[in-house]
Amino acid sequence: MTEAYLNKIATAVPRHDVHNAFVDYVPGLLKNDRDRTIFRHMVRRSQIEHRFSFLTPNPESDRLDADDFYRPGHFPDTASRMRLYKKHAFSLACAALDRLGFRDFKDDVTHLIVTTCTGFYAPGIDWQIVDHYGLRPSVERTVIGFMGCQAAVNALKLSRHIVRSDPGAKVVVLNLELCTLHMQETAELEQVLSFLIFADGCSASLVSAEASGIELQSFYSAVMPDSQEQITWHIGGLGFDMVLSRQVPATITDGLAARLPDILKGRATQDIDHWAVHPGGRSILDAVRAGADLPEESLESSRRVLKNFGNMSSASIMFVLKDMLEKKPRAGQGCALSFGPGLTAETMLFQTAGA
Repeated sequence: MTEAYLNKIATAVPRHDVHNAFVDYVPGLLKNDRDRTIFRHMVRRSQIEHRFSFLTPNPESDRLDADDFYRPGHFPDTASRMRLYKKHAFSLACAALDRLGFRDFKDDVTHLIVTTCTGFYAPGIDWQIVDHYGLRPSVERTVIGFMGCQAAVNALKLSRHIVRSDPGAKVVVLNLELCTLHMQETAELEQVLSFLIFADGCSASLVSAEASGIELQSFYSAVMPDSQEQITWHIGGLGFDMVLSRQVPATITDGLAARLPDILKGRATQDIDHWAVHPGGRSILDAVRAGADLPEESLESSRRVLKNFGNMSSASIMFVLKDMLEKKPRAGQGCALSFGPGLTAETMLFQTAGA
């Protein structure tokens, strides 16, 4: 049976670092000093230092962005947010693809998979890529939409199925999210804290039967019981409405411990040399560490991506895999974990070849 490999990964983010501007702006939204104190405490605990967006930060603390996209009392409707997504998403996709060296092998591409949950239009990014780069019109295109942070693992799973059924396939996977387009005007502290972690980002990668990079070995999907309302993502009139319950970390800790034997195919956690965990937030990484009983050094790449980029939804796990591979890891067994609505853990076992 032909095996599939994640040959290479490239990433891109917009040029504006908006984290500090957001931190300065939010206290003006909150109702009282207690909430402001809690917010500042959570900022310090977040382990996030940078988050990037197409929105230009406003130097005035009572305004979030220079173009007043988020104007107090007049936050944009969903149509306005989708227009901005359409304006900026494709250029970010091109930045990641160009860093992948896409033009060098574009004529060999057979499949294109795009994941996104933060914006939609048609013809979409998949069609624009075919048109802009002059790909063969027969390239098979798939869009995986609205699966949240877990979507990249699903895209890699689909890529593996394609390559194993067609050894000559070359699959390009694009994971693109503009999460900062969906901030809501609210004084509810829990909702405001969910906006503290999200950012814009994009990854592009190549999957084929060429034995280079990391081998994609197997996948497992685990739905946590009684958790379907803990992560939700709905299209509202004023953008996409997210619920990220404070119960999520505990659900992950308890659910992961029970499902690790299936995820690891009977292996012990000590048999896993490399862990690529979706950096959904500090508490998510802490929950995985507790649920899987991992040493802190196992989360080095995930913590670094969280610190430097925040949570970019579906693109984040690819940033982690890229960071891990750039450290030239020794040959060994790896496990990737990502989490999304359901509450679902999408997982992948992989093998690194070593430096």
